[in-house]
Amino acid sequence: MANDPKLQAIQGGLSQPKPAEPPQDAPGVSLSGLRRVFLRDMILPCSIGIYRHEKDAPQRVRINLDLAVREGDVALADDVGNVVDYATIADGVRAIVGGGHVNLVETLAERIASFCLRDVRVASAQVRVEKLDVFADAAGAGVEIVRHRTG
Repeated sequence: MANDPKLQAIQGGLSQPKPAEPPQDAPGVSLSGLRRVFLRDMILPCSIGIYRHEKDAPQRVRINLDLAVREGDVALADDVGNVVDYATIADGVRAIVGGGHVNLVETLAERIASFCLRDVRVASAQVRVEKLDVFADAAGAGVEIVRHRTG
């Protein structure tokens, strides 16, 4: 996965925020705080699981992300280059999920969180991964993790 050219291309757009400029959207106002960037109910086929039947055929997983993104002193300027782009995040999730068999939902969640945290503006990543077809009497089974940038 680390040498996947598709994933590397997606990652190239993550951690290179533009240098700080004086805010132009609100002159004289300092812009700081957190913005939530989220991805809800993304359903993808995934080769995941420890049992033989799970290794033989992909199953549906639902991915939910909630990223706490630091707002800096860069004005939005209505430019996607000044924000964490959810399309880039979605492409990265697709590449990770499609990157080969994973035994555990925990492993998949960790990989997605690590990918999201590569963007220096992301302060934390909450990732939920659910296998949707495990139990007939449950909508899903999985894990939710929260990872914070340290330092």
